[in-house]
Amino acid sequence: MDEAGRGSLAGPLVVAGVLFDYELLRDHRCRPLAGLNDSKQLTPDEREELFHGVVACAKAFAVRVVSSSEIDRNGLHRSNLEGMRSCLRELAPPAEACLVDGFRLGPSAPAHTAVVDGDERSAAIAAASIIAKVVRDRAMRRMDALFPAYGFSSHVGYITPRHSAVVRERGPSSIHRRSFQALCYLSPEELAARLEEE
Repeated sequence: MDEAGRGSLAGPLVVAGVLFDYELLRDHRCRPLAGLNDSKQLTPDEREELFHGVVACAKAFAVRVVSSSEIDRNGLHRSNLEGMRSCLRELAPPAEACLVDGFRLGPSAPAHTAVVDGDERSAAIAAASIIAKVVRDRAMRRMDALFPAYGFSSHVGYITPRHSAVVRERGPSSIHRRSFQALCYLSPEELAARLEEE
């Protein structure tokens, strides 16, 4: 289990879970999985190739997309945990071991183990990170067609100097997270006052 978009200023949080049958991973179709790694350490093309490999080799997978409005309403951390619990319930009980990247999901979740830096230490968590990242990036590229001024196709909703400048100039779009305490949401006067305080 892993997620993508946790630190994003705009767009959804995407949670994914992947269930592998390790006996089936000996099949030649699964050779592309040799390159599995934390999705953030791969190029977009490598992620797309691994996405197809994961889908072909996984026994099952689950994806939850949490909208920016739901994140604003329920909070990022709570939304993330509930998305992970939901994916885990869908994939359990057939799993002998349930590994989650970094988070304990509480007693209402199926039995699981939180693994710090799991996307670098577990093939299953790395596979989930690939699924989550590719699904999220594809969604953000589609959002670019609806909100072309914001440049979502290049930064996929994360904070960059250009993204911050556009938000300051135009204001946030309907898919920006209002609960994210970003300086680019402040007016020039508010920003100047905040910088003087610091």
